[in-house]
Amino acid sequence: MDVYGIIGWPVAHSLSPAMHNAAFKALGQEAVYGKFPVAPERLSAAVEGLRALGIKGVSVTIPHKEAVRSLLQDIHQEAQEIGAVNTILNDNGRLVGFNTDWQGALRALEEQISLKGKEAVVLGAGGAARAVVYALKKAGALVCIYNRTFTKAQELALTFGAKAFAWEALSEARGHILINTTSVGLKEDRSPAPAQILSRFQVVMDIVYTPLETRLLREAKAQGCKTISGLKMLVYQAVEQFYLWRGLRPEARLLEEAALAALTKEERHAEQRN
Repeated sequence: MDVYGIIGWPVAHSLSPAMHNAAFKALGQEAVYGKFPVAPERLSAAVEGLRALGIKGVSVTIPHKEAVRSLLQDIHQEAQEIGAVNTILNDNGRLVGFNTDWQGALRALEEQISLKGKEAVVLGAGGAARAVVYALKKAGALVCIYNRTFTKAQELALTFGAKAFAWEALSEARGHILINTTSVGLKEDRSPAPAQILSRFQVVMDIVYTPLETRLLREAKAQGCKTISGLKMLVYQAVEQFYLWRGLRPEARLLEEAALAALTKEERHAEQRN
């Protein structure tokens, strides 16, 4: 049986095993997907272990998406341009890095709005922001980046031909699309953006998916915006990961239902603990 998994620190609450195992089962694949917690100082040994153990592929999550690049034999062009790897394929001992995050973001957004010529505001300038900005620029959008560390926003903007703004200027932001790529709102009732600016946007997307409807999305909906949960991006990037590993694209709805079931189960456990 082929083995796949996710490497990150932590990975305990990852929804990827639920999604990929559901797809393996539905498509009759002799494969299994597990969780591999890897501390940053053990990353090099873990990557070597993938080859030694014959693990066929892994998803890569925080905080390893950038650091893992130097440990691979080859990196696909899109992952090179983004500067982050979220998928590794073990090609007979040759480890190849890919990025499917940008595809997940693109598909989630294009379900709601045509991106060509649209003005998009991106909050954050980390690894997730790189994939989102890459997707937006590839689709022909005009991108403005707001980040608490202005120099990081400038660096990202310079890389992809976007504009950088200081976080303090967010109250003046406007456009067609607003996307949160920060962790603000993750398992907390906080929003990265002032509620009063949301009415200036048609679509608001949050890459955070725990909770499913973050405060940002709740407030955006109240302002009449179309909203996109981070679960959509997660599901669509997983579809592309599965294709890289197995040459098949599972139905997105199958993965979404598996992820929702896992989220519901985790929420019930959290309530019982409290």
